[in-house]
Amino acid sequence: MIDWIFLAIISLVSASLAVQWLLPRRRQGGDNFGLSSPASLFDAVFLFDGDKLISHSDIALEGFEQVRDWADLRRLLQRDFPTFPETPDRIRREGNMVIPAIDCTVERDVMCEWIDGIVRVQLRNQSECPSATHRAPNDPNRLAMEKAPYPVWLLDHQGNVRWCNAAYVSLVRKVRGQDTDLTAPLFPVPDDDQRLSAKTRVSISSTFSDNKLWFDLTLVDHPEGHLSYAVDINAIVEAEMAQRKFVQTMTKTFAQLSIGLAIFDRNRQLALFNPALIDLTTLPPDFLSCRPSLSSFFDRLRDQHMMPEPKNYRSWRKQMNDLLEAAEDGNYQETWSLPSGSVYSVSGRPHPDGAVAFLFEDITAEITLTRRFRSEMDLMQSILDKLADAVAVFSDDGTLAFTNYAYQKLWGDTGDAGFEADTVLDVTKAWQEHCTATPILGEIRDFVEMRENRAEWSAVIYLRNGTPLNCIVCPMQNGATIVRFNMDPPETMRQEVQQISA
Repeated sequence: MIDWIFLAIISLVSASLAVQWLLPRRRQGGDNFGLSSPASLFDAVFLFDGDKLISHSDIALEGFEQVRDWADLRRLLQRDFPTFPETPDRIRREGNMVIPAIDCTVERDVMCEWIDGIVRVQLRNQSECPSATHRAPNDPNRLAMEKAPYPVWLLDHQGNVRWCNAAYVSLVRKVRGQDTDLTAPLFPVPDDDQRLSAKTRVSISSTFSDNKLWFDLTLVDHPEGHLSYAVDINAIVEAEMAQRKFVQTMTKTFAQLSIGLAIFDRNRQLALFNPALIDLTTLPPDFLSCRPSLSSFFDRLRDQHMMPEPKNYRSWRKQMNDLLEAAEDGNYQETWSLPSGSVYSVSGRPHPDGAVAFLFEDITAEITLTRRFRSEMDLMQSILDKLADAVAVFSDDGTLAFTNYAYQKLWGDTGDAGFEADTVLDVTKAWQEHCTATPILGEIRDFVEMRENRAEWSAVIYLRNGTPLNCIVCPMQNGATIVRFNMDPPETMRQEVQQISA
């Protein structure tokens, strides 16, 4: 009996010594555990027999007064150590475990040990645990993940964050604030249909700003869930938005143009067109919206009789190849006279990145007006040529505009206009070569250059052979002047008598 009592006393003393060995003494000074725990939890130790808490260090009482069993401790640690085991059975199976913090920037972890049926849980500072090789400070894999410039995190099968790097922590705190739950996913939880290793563009909203942040999200399969990678693409999105706004502005501008516009990209497919193109070419909008190729576009124009009919298909294809080459050089400019009587001006211009733009302008009214004006000018010239008097018309700037056949015959003028029109000075000098000296030519020159107080007058000049010419000078509207020469004897005699009488 005494032996049994003696053995019980020895066992009790041994257990007490073991507990004292397992439980560290209080250390001076406090260091925040780096998470949501108070400073007094630094290096706290808990002992469990199964799920039941059997002892703890005195320092643990200051932060975990409510801990009675394993579930209580896990509930308190789960936010900052989401991989903390649900039951101590896992510790019994694996022996020792080190539970890292979800925030890799925090140099804290939880050490779990199986010691003769007792589970020892210690909250510790990693800097004092050089033997913890699972997260060696110089591990290249660890450094690559923690120093990565873009967010990286691990999602479990329930959609909770189990681990994240420094960039992810910084982003979460920027978006949600400093004191936030890192286990709650910042990015949308992927669907089952989302392909792995495929980029998905996602946006997140900040609590402190209305602006959205855009990322390319990539998922990689992992035994515990999915490894997730996010790449900041805000600059790309802003550039795309600016480009989209620019295209919309240009589209609105093009919509107001009366000139048809068709832009083909580097693949020679229709990339942009405006409503005027539909009106001018009568091509169906659904056909243009399907982005036809360049050859299909012009084939359709030919079928619609909206371009000059080629002699044969081979020459047509050659013409299209020449057209494209000229457009790429910016030299294509043609006038199409259509069977309907309309006239189009078509030009091709190169654009950046190998694109080509074609402009279609209806110039039927201009061509009609030009033809009518030319017809009227031809009619007027025919009338002038039928007159017996030599006629010269000077414009308001003093240049010779028109002459008739009688004038050309009188003064030996061919009637061919050069690049520069003859001035009244040049013309009167030519007259002087065929006439005797007379001040009349100078007076004609001054009259043509006058702008006010102009009235019709006449005079007689003599050719070198003695033939008198009756010269009549008439002002016209807009500063023009008509000078007529005739050899009417009665009129000549009458003017000479008047000159002698005067």
